[in-house]
Amino acid sequence: MIQSLLLAATAAAIALPAPPPTRIETVTDTMHGQTIADDYRWLEQLESESEAVRDWTTTQNDYTRSVLDHLPCRKALEARLEPLMTIGVVGAPRTAGTRYFYTAREGTQNQPVLYVRERFDAKPRALLDVNALSDKGLYALDWFEPSFDGQRVAFGLSYAGDEMTKLMVLDANTGAWLADEIPGKVDFAGWSPDATGFLYSRLADPADPYSRQIMSHELGRHHRQDAVLLRQEAPSRIPFASLSRDGRWIVGGIFEGWSKNELFAADANAWRRTGDFAPFDLVKGIDARFSPVGTDGDTLLVLTTWEAPNGRLLAIDLTHPERSAWREVVPEQDVAVRKEVAIARGMLVATYEKDAVTRMERFRLDGAPIGPLELPGLGDASLVANDDRTEAFVSYMSFNEPRSVYRADLATGELALWERPEVPVDPSILEVQQEWCTSKDGTRVPMFVVHRKGLSLDGNNPTLLYGYGGFNQSMTPFFSAVFFAWMEKGGVFVLANLRGGGEYGEAWHQAGMLERKQNVFDDLFAAAEHLIDRGYTSPAHLAVMGGSNGGLLTGVAATQRPDLFAAVVCQVPLLDMLRYQQFLMAKFWVPEYGSPEDPQAFEWLRAYSPYQNIQKGRKYPAILFTAGENDSRVHPLHARKMTAAMQAAAANDFDAHPILLWVDREGGHGQGKPLALRIRDVADWLSFVMWQTGLCSG
Repeated sequence: MIQSLLLAATAAAIALPAPPPTRIETVTDTMHGQTIADDYRWLEQLESESEAVRDWTTTQNDYTRSVLDHLPCRKALEARLEPLMTIGVVGAPRTAGTRYFYTAREGTQNQPVLYVRERFDAKPRALLDVNALSDKGLYALDWFEPSFDGQRVAFGLSYAGDEMTKLMVLDANTGAWLADEIPGKVDFAGWSPDATGFLYSRLADPADPYSRQIMSHELGRHHRQDAVLLRQEAPSRIPFASLSRDGRWIVGGIFEGWSKNELFAADANAWRRTGDFAPFDLVKGIDARFSPVGTDGDTLLVLTTWEAPNGRLLAIDLTHPERSAWREVVPEQDVAVRKEVAIARGMLVATYEKDAVTRMERFRLDGAPIGPLELPGLGDASLVANDDRTEAFVSYMSFNEPRSVYRADLATGELALWERPEVPVDPSILEVQQEWCTSKDGTRVPMFVVHRKGLSLDGNNPTLLYGYGGFNQSMTPFFSAVFFAWMEKGGVFVLANLRGGGEYGEAWHQAGMLERKQNVFDDLFAAAEHLIDRGYTSPAHLAVMGGSNGGLLTGVAATQRPDLFAAVVCQVPLLDMLRYQQFLMAKFWVPEYGSPEDPQAFEWLRAYSPYQNIQKGRKYPAILFTAGENDSRVHPLHARKMTAAMQAAAANDFDAHPILLWVDREGGHGQGKPLALRIRDVADWLSFVMWQTGLCSG
């Protein structure tokens, strides 16, 4: 009752004007015999393409700022967030020669700095500080790859979240940048053994996201002279490749979605002699994933879901690659899902998930088990290992432990803490439980429920539900200090493991894609109803949040079940599923969603597409849409059109339940943002959620 009164008082105190009107210019399409009207097609342009869109966005941004900047809890929240978001971060080191390379960000730095140690116990030396490249901190270090001898480092730079990565190279002895510079959204694909060149992939045309090429570069040569090994054939067929550590083999393939790909290999020595790149097929026409792990001489290790939806490890002799000669090294397990396999000296380390929690097992190269690598607790972990040593590093975190790095001796299985950031909170105050709900079709769906110990659950606790549910991505335990600002005030945080993710293998993934996508939404609704039935919260105090594919999830939540939620945070979302594939890189996602150009796929996309399922005169939760003007993945048109349509259609009391849009003109999909913008963004969505769930007081 008190929280409800506080919510009402807070909303009344803001006294919002009506949302700014948007002009209607209806465009009508006929798709598979159905008439589809679109009142806001003109908002599909970028600001750089349309002064009208730029002016409209400014009006919407100003309206949103007039709301969020004046919430009574915002000033105190920003003050609390600053120390929480200036916690240092250290990455797991990569070893090369005698050197250790890693990134670290001190609390007030906008971006991480690349460091090197000459040996494990040596003093770190700053090798690359991208913070010095921009006063605003808008340059981001996207990746780095040291050569095997540790003498050189290739690295990727992008600006203002555009993800148009440019490849550069530096001398690890002096820190000096070499003249080599390669533009075009570059991904690294492997150093030559002598560090005189490398393979990489890039866009031939930066304006065409479907123009990826596999290239070979020699240091000191202009990239325009680089040899093209492979070109992208079609939007949904994306080439990838890597060079083996000994330089003998080029292994690559064609990515066809998150459930299948082709695989090939080529003799790199023959290619160097003749200049003729002649790959031979390893995998073609098999409906499964085949992920190259690495080579041991002429043996390629491949992690696959072929005849094993939970994953198994195969060995392929590249001199005799016929399928009849393939050998199983580590078989599929019943209860755990393999995430990745690392090769160390004389052994393999497989990373599994069991109920969304990581575990690691060691094997000899022939697959004989050695024993587990015991992790610090129930959380999420990844391993950085090299095939020339048994020394490795484990990056680990959980809801109540910040991202920590452990040095591992894989021969003995011993772990020793290497680095853990100091945090201005007491993680032990949190209580973490894993619970299961039952979805509409009877499927049991797990979730993690996190809150302050001793919290009295009275059925009205402000609760934030987070989900994703797609692209085989697992939602695992993570540490985020910003959520302490929520939970310290009595908020509950819930992470749902929806179908479409990878928590239970390929079967779990496929149960939430294409014509089965509605399962993901039903899982989310079941999680919300479970939280209400168990007495954690009520619809008046429940918020849901997600980004990208998770933005689609929350957009569907708002349109299908507005009765379940008080607030929706819909970040960088896909929302118009009848036109999504026409923009930026979205054709990549057709294997996951289907294409509206296909009559069958059109039917299931039309059934849930949020933009087409807005109902005039219906009351909706308060909604905060966000987008990035520089987003190279999800076009900001989705958030723009959805905001305009919902503001016009909703029967909301906009003083209490507004529909807001924030378009970040200095951001993209979320990567590489400087500290000040990250603090602003968190303060935006968290103060909005606190306001709508009854926690926003001055």
